[in-house]
Amino acid sequence: MTDRILILGASGYLGNTLYKELLSYFDVYGTYCNQVGVFGENQVFFRYNVEGGGLDSLLAHIQPTVIISALKGDHRAQYRAHETLVEYSLATDARILFLSTVHVFDGKGEFPSYENDKPASNSDVGRFKISIEKLLQTLPKKNYAILRLPLVLGVNSPSVFQLKQAIKYHEHFEIFPNLIVSVTTADKFAQQVHYILNQRGHGIYHLASKDIIHHDDLFKEISEKISDKKPIFKSAYSSNEDTYLALLPKKNKLPKNYRITVAEVIEDSTLKEEIITLKK
Repeated sequence: MTDRILILGASGYLGNTLYKELLSYFDVYGTYCNQVGVFGENQVFFRYNVEGGGLDSLLAHIQPTVIISALKGDHRAQYRAHETLVEYSLATDARILFLSTVHVFDGKGEFPSYENDKPASNSDVGRFKISIEKLLQTLPKKNYAILRLPLVLGVNSPSVFQLKQAIKYHEHFEIFPNLIVSVTTADKFAQQVHYILNQRGHGIYHLASKDIIHHDDLFKEISEKISDKKPIFKSAYSSNEDTYLALLPKKNKLPKNYRITVAEVIEDSTLKEEIITLKK
């Protein structure tokens, strides 16, 4: 039996990449918030504003067997929505896949973070994601997967788009010379989620590159591959020492063809047709 999948936040960058990856293989539905002109005529997309509520009726109408949460918005409203998802999972045995973040570890920094490390965050987004992770961990283990993501790049990613604009208009682009990160692309993330769905994977996953890089080196290398021109790199320092904001997979490693390296992320973020556009 094919899973019926509901992607909450399917109109966003990651959610929509995931929707396109899964569409041909599953019975997929998605939500959007404001883009009526883009998604209003799509019969499998439903308008849903997390702050307005109504998730109960949406779940009752679609009756998904898997819910993937890529929601954005008010943290309190999101928490209430995830309480609803937990209740739905307990009642129906549906699985929940939650997109979390490296920022659940931004209160540490001495080392890269692995799946079983205890989260500690100094940021609002990090503390919020920790609260949702804890909520989901009240479910039976087979019913949830926490997908922690590092910095997400790719040719159409917001960060690379911002870099291209800074190159084009010779504007400032902020880099962090003392920050060490792991990375991924939206396309690789979508492939990994597809695999996890097929394998009925559960628990905590670090969907990140198997290696790490300094933040400034990363964007300088991408910039050089995109264009002969340069943005105005603005260095920002949060400390005098190197700090890690990096996830690494250790316990829940995926097969080799579902892994990615920093070099592959850089390559995928600098596709030839884009280089040609900016080198004219």
